[in-house]
Amino acid sequence: MSRGERGFTYVGLLALIVLIGLLLSAAGEVAATAARRDRETQLLWTGHEYRAAIGRYFSRRRAYPQTLDELLGSAPESTVQVRYLRQLYPDPMTNAADWVLLKAPGGGVMGVASSSKRAPLKTAKFDDVADRGFADAASYNEWEFTFVAGAHRRKLP
Repeated sequence: MSRGERGFTYVGLLALIVLIGLLLSAAGEVAATAARRDRETQLLWTGHEYRAAIGRYFSRRRAYPQTLDELLGSAPESTVQVRYLRQLYPDPMTNAADWVLLKAPGGGVMGVASSSKRAPLKTAKFDDVADRGFADAASYNEWEFTFVAGAHRRKLP
């Protein structure tokens, strides 16, 4: 093999390595976007669970819970334990229990919001009527999952 042919093979091999790197980079970006979309779906589900649990708590007690921990069980004076939520879920966007608690006008917690300041990928086609305002949100922390007494007409699960 002449010296010129070896140089051509070397350049071809370098071009192949660059092409493989670009393809792997694109595949990684697609995977990261898919994972983020999955976390958005989890955030919507978790937010709806908190909203529904606060609604069940309010319909039974006629007051908002003072903390999220109150959604896990009933007050000591009650003989029957009522769980409004199975567990306290972490914020899927931060993977921590660092929810922003949304205070009710008369006291207590009326909702939660993510503490993430990242811009959402999802900007349309929100299923729940209460989530319609999410389309205009600039960041996840603007997705506020609130229960407003009297505003939710549909039956809570």
